[in-house]
Amino acid sequence: MGLAAPVWAERPEPSWPQAQSDLKADPAVHFGTLSNGMRFAILRNATPPKQAAIRFRIGSGSLDEKDDQQGLAHFLEHMAFKESTHVGEDEMVRILQRKGLAFGPDTNAHTSYGETVYSLDLPQVDADTISTGLKLMRETASELTLDAAAFNRERGVILAEERLRDTPQYRAGMAAMNSLLDGQRVPMRSPIGKTDVISHAPVERLRDYYKDYYRPDRATLIVVGDIDPAAMETEIRERFGDWKTASANPQEPDLGSLKPKGETFEVISVPGNMTSVQIAWTRPFEDDHDTVAERRSQLVEGLGLLVLQRRLSALGSKADAPFIGANTGAQDLLKSAHVAVVAANSEPDKWQAALAAIDQEQRRIQQFGASEAEIQREIVEYRSVLQAEAAAASTRTTTTLASMLAGSVDSEQVFTSPTDDLALFETLTAQVTAEEVNKVLGETFSGNGPQVLLQAAQAPEGGADAVREAYAASRAVSVSAPSGTDDVVWPYTSFGEPGAVVERRSVDDLGLTMVRFANGVRLTVKPTKLRANEVLVREHIAGGRMAMADDRFLPIWASPAIVLSGTGAMDFQDIQKALAAKIFGIDFSVGDSSVRFDGRTRTEDLETQLQVMAAYTSDPAYRPEVFKRVQQAYLSGLDQYAATAGGVLGRDFAGLAHSNDPRWTFPDRAQLSTATPDDFEGLFRPLVSKGPIEIIIVGDVTVDDAIRLTANTFGALPQRAELSAMPNQAKVRFPDATEKPAIATHTGREDTVAIAVGLPIGDLFSDIPRAFIANISTQILENRLIEQFRIAEGATYGLQGSADLSRDLPGYGFAFFYLETTPEKVDGFYSLFDKVATDLGSNSVSDDELARAREPAIETLKHQQQSNDYWMRYLRDVQTDPRQLDLIRYSLDGYSKVTADQVRDFAKQYFQAKRLWKFEVLPASVR
Repeated sequence: MGLAAPVWAERPEPSWPQAQSDLKADPAVHFGTLSNGMRFAILRNATPPKQAAIRFRIGSGSLDEKDDQQGLAHFLEHMAFKESTHVGEDEMVRILQRKGLAFGPDTNAHTSYGETVYSLDLPQVDADTISTGLKLMRETASELTLDAAAFNRERGVILAEERLRDTPQYRAGMAAMNSLLDGQRVPMRSPIGKTDVISHAPVERLRDYYKDYYRPDRATLIVVGDIDPAAMETEIRERFGDWKTASANPQEPDLGSLKPKGETFEVISVPGNMTSVQIAWTRPFEDDHDTVAERRSQLVEGLGLLVLQRRLSALGSKADAPFIGANTGAQDLLKSAHVAVVAANSEPDKWQAALAAIDQEQRRIQQFGASEAEIQREIVEYRSVLQAEAAAASTRTTTTLASMLAGSVDSEQVFTSPTDDLALFETLTAQVTAEEVNKVLGETFSGNGPQVLLQAAQAPEGGADAVREAYAASRAVSVSAPSGTDDVVWPYTSFGEPGAVVERRSVDDLGLTMVRFANGVRLTVKPTKLRANEVLVREHIAGGRMAMADDRFLPIWASPAIVLSGTGAMDFQDIQKALAAKIFGIDFSVGDSSVRFDGRTRTEDLETQLQVMAAYTSDPAYRPEVFKRVQQAYLSGLDQYAATAGGVLGRDFAGLAHSNDPRWTFPDRAQLSTATPDDFEGLFRPLVSKGPIEIIIVGDVTVDDAIRLTANTFGALPQRAELSAMPNQAKVRFPDATEKPAIATHTGREDTVAIAVGLPIGDLFSDIPRAFIANISTQILENRLIEQFRIAEGATYGLQGSADLSRDLPGYGFAFFYLETTPEKVDGFYSLFDKVATDLGSNSVSDDELARAREPAIETLKHQQQSNDYWMRYLRDVQTDPRQLDLIRYSLDGYSKVTADQVRDFAKQYFQAKRLWKFEVLPASVR
C-alpha cells in the first residue's frame, strides 16, 4: 500500500505550473501533455486497494459564457450524462451503476466560474472498469449528441436547481460580491446563469459553447489509484490522442478592472438572512506564478491574519461578547482582486457593537502589531498540522488525492508533496520575523476601502448613513496595545491510579480486542493500517435522548456549548493554547441511546486526545456565557430555516418523523428564548458525569498502547454505572399514514414546494436480512422515481430516498423520499409514487435493475470498510450486544443475497399507498 516510486524521468512538463516555478512537483505524480494539448496526471496510490478515481477537467466555466449563454456551461455539465455517439440516451448513469458507482457519491460533476470537472470514483480497477471510465470521459470530451428533446426536458431540472440555490444566504452573498467587484465580470456570471436563458435558449447555442470550449488544450485528465501508471498513460494516449478541435481557442474574457474606492458604506437587506457586518479592502489581482517567494508572501500574511483570528475568537468567548462569531481572511478572488475581510455575525439589534469590535481589533493589530509569541504560537500549530500530513502521506485516499490534483490545476499551483511542504515551511518560518509579519499586515489592510457592509433581514433606519455613523463612532475610539497573555499549562495529565483490567477478550476474525476496567469503563480497540498515523477515538456515555424526559422541551439544541465551555480548569481558548503543538479533536453530539465525544488524532498524540476527552467527562464546565452565545446563534438563524422549503423540511422532519416527540423536535423561538443556563447544565451534567462509558479506539495504534493510555485516563475515573434498559423506548413511533399531508409553510419563493413521504418498516436488529432488502428496495424505487419524475418530466433537481432503520429504538424505522418541485407538480408526484410502488410490489424487477441498485451498495460498503470511520461507527455496543458483530459479518452477504422476489414481496408489504405518511412545505403566500 501507499505511493509507488516514480519510474519516469524527472522533468517539468512545459504546460504545467512547475515549469515556471522553483517549486518541485511531487515526484510520485506523472505529469504529461498530449500532442493535441490535453494535459494528464497519473498517480499510483493503493489506499484503499483496488480502487481508482478519475477527474476530467475542462478549463472553462460561467466566465466564458456570452450574454445569451448565461447558465449554459452548467447546463452542458448536465447534458454530459444524457447521450453521446457511443452511449445511448440516459445510459451513462446505468452503465456506471452496473459497475458499482452510485450517482452522486461516485458519479458527479460541478461547474464554477472557471472550470467544469467530471468525477468518477471507480470501485474496481479491472481493465473493463477502468476502460469504461475513460471511455465515458472521452465521450464527454467531444462526442455528446446534445439532442434537442433531451435538452428541453432538462430545462426543468436546471430551473429546479436554480430554485434550490436561491436562498437568502446566496442572494446576500452575490450582492456582497457585486459590492466588492463592482463593474467586473464575475458578479455578472453566476454559474447557475439566467432563468430566461435556461428557459428559452435554443440547443444550437449550447452546441456552440460545447464546440468552442470542450477542446483538448483546455482539458486535464487526472487518474489516481491502484493502477499501473505506464499502462494508464498508454490507454490515455490511445483514447484521447485523436481528439481534435476545428477552431481557434476563444479569447480569454476580460474580467474588468477593479474600480478605485475610498470609504464606502452599504446595506444589503434580504428577508430571512442573518445579520452580519464586514469591513473589506481590495487591491488589484496580481497573476503571479506559484513560487517559493509567492508561498512565502502568503505564509507571512496568513500568520498575521491567524493572530487576528485568534484575538477575535478570544473576544467572542467572553461573557459580554459583542458578536456571535467573527472571522478574518484574505484571498485572491477569482483572478479579479485581492480581498481582505474582517467580518462578524451579530444579533439583529447589536450590529453596531459588532462593527465596533471588529474595527477596533483590526486597528489594534495594524497599529501595534502581532507579538513574537503570538506568531510563534501560530507557527507551532501550523507545523503540527503539516507534520501530521507528512506522516500520513503514504495512506492518503485516492479520492482525496484526485480532488487535490484537480484543485491544484484550477488554482494553477504546483502539486507539491507533504514532505516538501513541511520542509519549505521550516525553511521559511526560520526567517520570518514579527516585524515582517506586521509590515505585511499593514499592506493587507490597504488599497480600496475600508468598504463597510451590513447584511440584514431588514435595513436599519437611516440605511447606509446609519452604518457610516456607527463606523465613525467606532473610529473615534482610540485603541491601546493588547495586554500580554500568560502561558498556560495543560493540567489534566493525571486522573488517579490507572484502572485495572478485569476482563480482556479478542474477536480474531474482526481484529478486535475488548477490555473492561474495574470501574466499569469498557474499551474496544481495532488496530488498523488503513491511514498512517491516524487514530480515531469515540466515547459513548449511555443515555442520549431516550434517557431524557419526553413530556417537555429540553435544550438539547445547546449541545455545541459543551465543547465550547471548556473544562473546569480551562476555558476553550486556553485548551487550544496549551495544546497548540498537539493534534487532537473534540466534538460532542447527542444520539438516541448515548451522548458522545469524538476525537481524531495522530498516533503520538493519542495520550493527549484521551486526556482531553477524560477532562471533559470528569471536570465539565457549563459556562453560562457560552450557552447564551449558542442560544443567540440559534435565534439569529431561525428566519433562515423559514426562508426556504428545504430549510423548513430539514428543521421539522425529525420531530414529525418521531410523532412530535419533543426530544427530536426543533424548538421554536419561545422555547429557545426561555431556556436558561441552569436548564442546559441540568440536562447535560447528569448524563456526562454519571452514565456508563464505552471507549472505541480505531487506527494506527497497538492494542497494548490503547489499553495503557485508556487505563491512565478513563480507567482511573470513579466507578461508573452498569448499562441498564432505557426508558421510553417503546413510546417512540413513526406517524400514522395520512390521506391529506401534514402542512408547513415557508416564506420564500412561491414556485417552490418541498415534499417528504415515509412508510414505517421496523427496526434494524429485529430482522437484519430485512434491513438489506429495505435498502435495495428503497434504492430501486428511488431510481424509478428519478428516471420518471426528474429525467422524463424535468420536475425536480434532487430526489432522494433512504431506509432509516433504528439500531436503538425497538420497532422504529422507515423508508422516506424527499424532493423539491413546483406546486403544480405535487399531485403528479403522488400519482407517480403510487403507480411505481404498486408495480414494484406486483412484478419482479429485472436482473439488470436489481444489479444497478445492489452493486453500488456493495461497492460503497467495501469502500467504507477501508476507512477507520466505518469501524468507529459499527463497533458501538459490540461488548454488550453480539448482534452488532453479526451485522458487520453479514453486511456484504446481506446485499449479495437480496433477490428480485424479495424486493417484490417487500414492496408489496411495505410500499403501499395506504401506509404512506405525507408532509408538504408550501409557500406561505399560496396556502
